[in-house]
Amino acid sequence: MSSPSPLRTRIKICGLTREQDVDAAVAAGADAVGFVLYAKSPRAVTPQRAAELARRLPPFVTPVLLFVNASATEVIAASACIQGATVQFHGDETPEDCWAASDSGRIPYLRAARIPLGGAGPEFDLVEYAHVHSRARAILLDAHVEGYGGGGKAFNWSLLPPSVASHLVLSGGLTPANVTDGIVQVRPRGLSLAVDVSSGVELDGPDGKPLRGIKDADKIQRFVAAVRAADAQLAKESHV
Repeated sequence: MSSPSPLRTRIKICGLTREQDVDAAVAAGADAVGFVLYAKSPRAVTPQRAAELARRLPPFVTPVLLFVNASATEVIAASACIQGATVQFHGDETPEDCWAASDSGRIPYLRAARIPLGGAGPEFDLVEYAHVHSRARAILLDAHVEGYGGGGKAFNWSLLPPSVASHLVLSGGLTPANVTDGIVQVRPRGLSLAVDVSSGVELDGPDGKPLRGIKDADKIQRFVAAVRAADAQLAKESHV
């Protein structure tokens, strides 16, 4: 009997604001695309704009709506405009807040865990956090930076606990250059692993910094290729 194949790493491209970027993510093979419904974010869109962009999605590509400390009424109303949406809570929401805003679980949701940068990472009890938020579809791992909504910073993946009873989504500072290493390090630690990228696939501005909300189709393609390379590497290792 052959051994089971490793799980395929799911891919989310987040912070989309333009039609061509939605199309590029779909063409590259993304499983999900993210829309930031947090007005203070430079990648923010309105629920109406998110709905327009989401209408371009083919079947089986999931729209994900990112909220930060929004009311349950806001979350439920926005989700009603976008068929098949998953919600991502990225602020200070309690488990009770998430449950209420998901319409008592009728809307699938992810809960972001903000992992401290540097040596403070082990101080965050991810096992307990996943337990407290066990109703979430997955725990999204992002770096704890000033403000909300993701800051494009990578935390120290090696400091994560070895076993977490949750599906995990690795985020924060991922790029085509480092995502393979991130998958290899983090996948064994959870029930499954997905990856979430935003600034790492954005166009470079004149100052060399990402143009926030403006994606680079070539970087998206290279990111997806790097994820598939990691899957192939792990599949090869599992048969050695």
